[in-house]
Amino acid sequence: MRGFNHINTWVFDLDNTLYPASCRLFDQMHVRMSDFIIQQFGVDEAEAKRRRSEYYIKYGTTLRGLMVEHDMQPDAFLDYVHEIDYTAVAHSAELKTALAKLPGRKLIFTNGTTGHAKRVLKRLGVEDSFDGVFDIVDSDYIPKPDRKPYDKFAALYNIDTTCAAMFEDIHLNLEAPHDMGMTTVLITEDKKYDAPYVHHTTNDIAEFLKGVAS
Repeated sequence: MRGFNHINTWVFDLDNTLYPASCRLFDQMHVRMSDFIIQQFGVDEAEAKRRRSEYYIKYGTTLRGLMVEHDMQPDAFLDYVHEIDYTAVAHSAELKTALAKLPGRKLIFTNGTTGHAKRVLKRLGVEDSFDGVFDIVDSDYIPKPDRKPYDKFAALYNIDTTCAAMFEDIHLNLEAPHDMGMTTVLITEDKKYDAPYVHHTTNDIAEFLKGVAS
C-alpha cells in the first residue's frame, strides 16, 4: 500500500470529489446537456438522453462526442451546461483546514471548466486553497481517462509523479495516475473496492486528509 509521507503535490478531481455526490450537481448538468442537444438537433428528450449517454461512454464526455461526431464548437455547450444552481454545495471548514495542513502544492484536475471549478470552490470556502486548476480547455477537450491530458498536466506543472497523490470519484480515472507512479485515492462508499490502480478509498475526503496530515 502506497503511503503519503513522500507526497509534495496533491491532485484533486472536482465534481463528486471535493463535494459529496449527494449535492447532485450532475443531475442538473445532465438535464442541461439533454436540453442543449434537443435545441441543437431538434430531437425529443429520449433521443437526447440516449445521445448524451452514448457519447459519454464512447468518448469520455458528451462534449467530446459532439465535437468528434458533429464538429461542434465547445464554448456554447460548456457555458450552457454549467449554468446551474450551486447552493447545494455547502461551506466546509473541515476541508479547508485539512487542505491547509497538507505539505506542498494542491491542484485541481477536472473534466469541467475553470469557471465551474471556481464557483464550486467558492461555495466550499476553499477558493484560496489551491495553486492551480487544469480544466477541459487545458486538456484540449480530451477528457480523463485518456492518458494525454495527464501527461500534459504533469508537464505543465512540472510534477514528479512519484511524489504526487490523486483523488478521484471515478475509478477508471485513477488507472493512468497509478501507471505514472502516483498514489491514488478513490472517493467511494465501497470501502472494499478492489482494483490494482486504487491504493486507498474513502467516503469522507476531509476526514481522510485530516488523517494523512496528522
